[in-house]
Amino acid sequence: MSLDDVVAAVLREMSPVEIVAAALTAWGVWLQARRRMLSFPVNLAGVALYAWVFFHAKLYSDLLLQGFFAATLAYGWVQWTRGVVPDGTVSVVMPSRRELLLGTAAGLAGILVLGYPMSHFTDAAAPWLDATLTSFSLVANFWLARRYIENWPLWIALDVVYVGLYGYKHLFVTALLYAFLLVLCCYAFAQWRRALAGQGGAGVLAGSPAA
Repeated sequence: MSLDDVVAAVLREMSPVEIVAAALTAWGVWLQARRRMLSFPVNLAGVALYAWVFFHAKLYSDLLLQGFFAATLAYGWVQWTRGVVPDGTVSVVMPSRRELLLGTAAGLAGILVLGYPMSHFTDAAAPWLDATLTSFSLVANFWLARRYIENWPLWIALDVVYVGLYGYKHLFVTALLYAFLLVLCCYAFAQWRRALAGQGGAGVLAGSPAA
């Protein structure tokens, strides 16, 4: 397939709602990379539009994920206000090993909780892969709400798989978005590591008052 064929396929498949949702999501992640509070209303708008997109694509785990994203964004909005520093950004938090293990265990449990009913009781396109991505996206989003720096390596791994999944589902605009988000997440990880170094290398420890 030539480049012209690929572009033509993208133009045929794209919808105005998906384009706006993709743009808002990309902007929101860039704001999160910069540790800016404006990321929350921008991302909430993107979540609402993507709920519509995923419903029509029959990606039900991703549809459900948007509801959880909205909840964690609201939670994160509150959490980030507690970590605002003088330049208007927020401090970076270093989670404990226990926090990381709990998050990983929750992600694995979520695969079973979501994957079994999706594979047996719905016409979901890729139930177990969808459930895996959904479950660990929730973990990554919770870590982001808590300002844990480890949210970015997890998002990077997830976005690699999301690009393939959405391309397979012919959601080409969203696949391109996730390829761009992959680059943004790498940028965000570098930015947060730089901020962490500026905090003295250890950051704010999870469980401390500043976290």
